[in-house]
Amino acid sequence: MIDRQRIAKVLERLADLESALGDPAVLASPKLLKAKVREHAALKRLEADVKTYFRLLDEREQNRALAADEQAGDELRALARDELNALENAIPAAEQNVLLELLPPDPAETRNAIVEIRAGTGGDEAGLFAGDLYRMYSRYCESRGWKVAVLDANPGEIGGYKEIVALISGEHVYGTLRFESGTHRVQRVPATEAQGRIHTSAATVLVLPEAEPEDDIEIPAEELRIDIFCAGGHGGQGVNTTYSAVRITHLPTGLVAQCQDERSQHRNKEKAMNVLKSRLLDQRRAADEERQGRSRRDLAGSGDRSQKIRTYNFPQNRLTDHRINLTVHSLNRIMEGDLGDLLTALRQHDQNQRLAIELA
Repeated sequence: MIDRQRIAKVLERLADLESALGDPAVLASPKLLKAKVREHAALKRLEADVKTYFRLLDEREQNRALAADEQAGDELRALARDELNALENAIPAAEQNVLLELLPPDPAETRNAIVEIRAGTGGDEAGLFAGDLYRMYSRYCESRGWKVAVLDANPGEIGGYKEIVALISGEHVYGTLRFESGTHRVQRVPATEAQGRIHTSAATVLVLPEAEPEDDIEIPAEELRIDIFCAGGHGGQGVNTTYSAVRITHLPTGLVAQCQDERSQHRNKEKAMNVLKSRLLDQRRAADEERQGRSRRDLAGSGDRSQKIRTYNFPQNRLTDHRINLTVHSLNRIMEGDLGDLLTALRQHDQNQRLAIELA
């Protein structure tokens, strides 16, 4: 059972935050104001869940007493027992909601995301699968009302992509898609296979939170090498015949980001810089987690099949996520963007793990 005094102590912070939101010094600092607003919203959610939880506990005690009261009428005691059963069923979920609100929030949860999909082992078939994954995510994003903007793409020889990078904008994008990072393995008969044999290939997915001004990622000009080149692949004739594509290399880390989506060299440089900052932010987050003693999942790996997080078996219409031992036989729907149940299961698994650590 959740301790009432502990909760009351946490909620004492609400009064301080409400005062801070009216402080001119806070209002004058967009970064500080955003942090205060985020914290205030989280505590208000906690307050609402706490009220629900403790109301259910109080009602349970009242109905227990009434059900055991021999002086109460039989009909009243029967109603109390029925109500008691309903309360016993509702309390665990209410308690779970409170515990989840008490978990340390990830500030990047609500951000846009940069999604990178690369063909791994498997040659042309891996490139086709990378294209299928991009289409799957695009369909899902469309169903959520999110915007997908391709930043860079390197088409495969017979279709699909050797690599594609996209910015996805919308509500809670990173928090929703973050668990898609890893190696995805596919088992199917390629269109180029004359003998009908099943081939196995792989593609990797990396999901990064988009860097924002509040991250204070400043990169000295001397640490950058900027190359301008003629765009190729997607984009149309005007893009493909002008030197508008931009590649930026961060010399200290070797990280590279490029964009060729826009006709404007300036806009491509701006977008490539945003991707580079997001990759540097990801490195910073990993270092912070390591310092705090928390392990981190290897996000993209090398595309090798042994480092898989998920298997897509087309002949059996089966998808298996190996991290949570979940198997579903609705691969055809998932490839059309029906990812909701799968993403919810992954999020729930992560929350349960975090709760277990906190409670321990």
